[in-house]
Amino acid sequence: MDAVAHSPEDHRRRELGAFLRSRRERLSPDAAGIACGARRRTPGLRREEVAMIAGVGTTWYTWLEQGRDVRPSVEVLSALCQALRLDGAEQRHLFTLAGRQQPERRRIVQSKVEGPLLHMLQSLVLQPAYVVGPRWDVLAWNDAAVAIFGDYGQLEGDARNILHGVFTDPHRRHLLVDWEQLARATLAAFRAESAKYTGDPDFERLIALMMRSSPEFREWWPQRDVVHRLSGLKHLRHPIAGAMTFEHMSLSIDDGSDMRLIVYTPLAEQNSVAKLRKLLEELPTERRSA
Repeated sequence: MDAVAHSPEDHRRRELGAFLRSRRERLSPDAAGIACGARRRTPGLRREEVAMIAGVGTTWYTWLEQGRDVRPSVEVLSALCQALRLDGAEQRHLFTLAGRQQPERRRIVQSKVEGPLLHMLQSLVLQPAYVVGPRWDVLAWNDAAVAIFGDYGQLEGDARNILHGVFTDPHRRHLLVDWEQLARATLAAFRAESAKYTGDPDFERLIALMMRSSPEFREWWPQRDVVHRLSGLKHLRHPIAGAMTFEHMSLSIDDGSDMRLIVYTPLAEQNSVAKLRKLLEELPTERRSA
């Protein structure tokens, strides 16, 4: 009997499925941020776990691994790269096997807050404000931000990241009255902004850390919600001043760095302006921003 002939397209799909399976089987649940209870028969992730993290259907992903005629989009391939923690070479290989052009990846530009931007930040005496980089790491802040959110100067590394603070800092969770609503919105805005940095190792490391550190982040990240503006009212529960209300704005810095200036304007509601002024008067010298 003659062997069944397979087209180059059939071969490519089988190779794609085999590659995905090999990457899935080598990635431990712990590395993917998935709680692993009972001992598993085989190493690596299950198909349904990869599908959940990537935000695709389990049946569809199974077909993809089986080499069936399904055609993943660029967005889905990027999500699979994140879910499977693929490095640069592996990502290029996956896109090649899928017959797709890998999107050009932007690199993080290390930015320093200085000059006019720093002067403007410090001039906002009664408006808590800080500058974040593309990964939402806090780069600079003013005294009012210290009075409301705490001393960023005492934090190091990922602890100075907004996403990390919202989801893992007990003080921030208590401070935000509508914590779940704001945390979901923060995550959705971060996902929208981070799309341009898909595959960047610094972003991937932060996402992996958040998957391990926060059960809420682990549950909500695969839902793939996005919002493109994060502004509006913020009701706070300050440990000293009590209830306060601010209007929150996120302003882009037009210098090619992807930095943003985040400003909180206190409202007359709940006597927020007077409360902030009193907090600033009592702020110790050693906690004031440089």
